[in-house]
Amino acid sequence: MISIAGTIGTGLFLASGTSIAQAGPLGALIAYTMIGSMVFFMMTSLGEMATMIPTAGSFNTYAARFVDPALGFALGVNYFLNWAVTVAVEIAAAALILQFWVSPDLLPSWIWSFLFLAFMVFVNVLSVRALGEAEFWFSVVKVLTVIIFIVVGILVDSGAVGGDKIGFRNWSIEGAPLHNGFGGILGVFLVAGFSFQGTELIGIAAGESENPRKNVPRAIKQVFWRILIFYIASIFVIGLVIPYNDENLLGNGGVDKLAIAISPFTLVLQKAFKPASHVMNAVILITVLSAGNSGMYASTRTLYMLARDGKAPAIFARTNSRGIPMQSLLFTTFVSALCFGVSLLGSGEVYNWLLNISSISGFIAWLGIAVSHWRFRRAYIVQGGDINRLPYKAAFFPYGPIYALVLCLIVICGQGYSELTKPDPKAINLVACYIGLPFFFLMWSGYKVYYKTKVVPLWECDFSVSNFDDDGDMEEFAPANIFVMEEKEQQA
Repeated sequence: MISIAGTIGTGLFLASGTSIAQAGPLGALIAYTMIGSMVFFMMTSLGEMATMIPTAGSFNTYAARFVDPALGFALGVNYFLNWAVTVAVEIAAAALILQFWVSPDLLPSWIWSFLFLAFMVFVNVLSVRALGEAEFWFSVVKVLTVIIFIVVGILVDSGAVGGDKIGFRNWSIEGAPLHNGFGGILGVFLVAGFSFQGTELIGIAAGESENPRKNVPRAIKQVFWRILIFYIASIFVIGLVIPYNDENLLGNGGVDKLAIAISPFTLVLQKAFKPASHVMNAVILITVLSAGNSGMYASTRTLYMLARDGKAPAIFARTNSRGIPMQSLLFTTFVSALCFGVSLLGSGEVYNWLLNISSISGFIAWLGIAVSHWRFRRAYIVQGGDINRLPYKAAFFPYGPIYALVLCLIVICGQGYSELTKPDPKAINLVACYIGLPFFFLMWSGYKVYYKTKVVPLWECDFSVSNFDDDGDMEEFAPANIFVMEEKEQQA
């Protein structure tokens, strides 16, 4: 449920408007479908590793074990910042959504944002079980909301509600359905990637799951397909009912905060029942806060595992009596508040900057998962493992993971394409597209040079499960070499 809560949030309820505005209804649909399929293969790769080696550190731990400790460090820091920035995006979005009812002249948006941040901290101070229970009910609300929205949207489009049969009218207006052509689709890849971020939280939650070898595969099969169907159907309905050039969509409203505050979901419901839009906006506010909670959880646990692995100050590895890493939580809160603080210097443009930073960080994380899984498979075979005995196997290997890897690289390298093809490209916008890359390479190269790390030989890759209470079936799944290595260590 933490995965659903982390994924269905600002990306769907608010940033989906940017997708329609930038690429048109068909272009947005194509982009979300391609990114959705990429994430599916990435998820199966992560699932194969997480069921074999459950750990709260997830893919940064796998990168350190199967590729290079420097890559594991860089991915961990990148993922920590990714979710810390995402929390900032969510609290900014929550304040913007609140402007649907409360004018910023009455109470500044930044006050609301910090109140929302305090709420997220409070929820994360509770036990993991309490957090999971809260996110379960938040997720139920989200799922029901999306289902109701899709049904109402279809009724509005058909004319059964509202009396105006829209059909595919908005697909035939000038510039639609493929607004900005290939460049528009490529530009939406980044927004779609932000929307799908959070699916990989299953890997992090595996380390705290009671039975990850059963729960993780089931979660991958159930959660992702629900998310994919909800996203594709929602984008399709929005593209039918709302024209891509609607001034209220994020991306067409300039830096007008009020324009940004109106979600495409709310715009659709306004065409059906005016009062219903207030209910939808309230639900959207709740779901955005829920996604922020999941982001706070992911960022805190990532920093905690970095500290446990000796890749961050030891103080962040401390936990309280309830198992909550309080120092990591407080530092995450500080970083999120700092990131949000820059939004006080701007408005809608700053929101898009934060979204870009988070999105590129997410693609870097997915790329790391793909590379780690490729090495995981090779090491497993080299060490005498039988692929058919793995508790969970990635779908369509190696073609699925290769597809995910290549598409990830295309998105990371080509995200500045739409800006470069504009009549008057701006350097500052190009910087915003690639701002996460220099930091990642600095972390990677800095750690590698300082600690003189090397790529881990396949024979030495570590398949041990040190932080998991094994149920006796480790010998059934692990490659034979792990037991040879353990015997050598005992003899030494």
